[in-house]
Amino acid sequence: MKPLTLIRHPAALATALLALAVAFCTAAEAHGIGGKDAEFVARNSGVQVFPFLYLGAKHMVTGYDHLLFILGVIFFLYRLSHVALYVTLFSIGHSITLLAGVLGGLHVNAYLVDAVIGLSVVYKAFDNLGGFQTVFGMQPNAKLAVLGFGLVHGFGLATKLQDLSPSKEGLVANMVSFNVGVEAGQLIALTFMLALILAWRKSAGFGRHAAFANALILCAGFVLVEYQLAGYFFESAALERIG
Repeated sequence: MKPLTLIRHPAALATALLALAVAFCTAAEAHGIGGKDAEFVARNSGVQVFPFLYLGAKHMVTGYDHLLFILGVIFFLYRLSHVALYVTLFSIGHSITLLAGVLGGLHVNAYLVDAVIGLSVVYKAFDNLGGFQTVFGMQPNAKLAVLGFGLVHGFGLATKLQDLSPSKEGLVANMVSFNVGVEAGQLIALTFMLALILAWRKSAGFGRHAAFANALILCAGFVLVEYQLAGYFFESAALERIG
């Protein structure tokens, strides 16, 4: 396959986006912290700045739901200043709740949080398709929406760490390092996504295929929501049987 073949065929790129989302959401461990990484967090004691930087970056780069939301946010942003503004708002939101969740002991149900994160993907794709104007005759405040959903995404990050019960020794430094790593991973992913979208916009059919791509992102968001809600109800049913 020649370089940029998918960019020359935007429909194929859009289909690939959905395929990746579905593949990831059917493998929950791809989004969590598992294997040796989970063992490290659970057994670690003391300040470990660089390992937690790495874990934060890795978690964001493999966080398919976070990346789909960011993709939706930047999809129709044409100025780097606007990209920087919206990504900063998202970062502020998820940094607040990531640190408050782990350091402040704020607990939320992981399945329900991840379902709302999936809903954020639906929201942004629906917004990109002009759904709010067409269906409701109004336009929500995009900046407040990104900040608000950033808060939810932060709780999603926090739940992954809370499940591992990290040691309180060095916890503040480690969580700050993890959060910085998340930002670094987000920047890496953002760079690739921007490069792809900028190249895609040069194609003659971008406008037509962009709508198709956002429709697929919306569908992927619904898949994420349904997957997490199914997990929540199965877990609730299992707890009731045990109780």
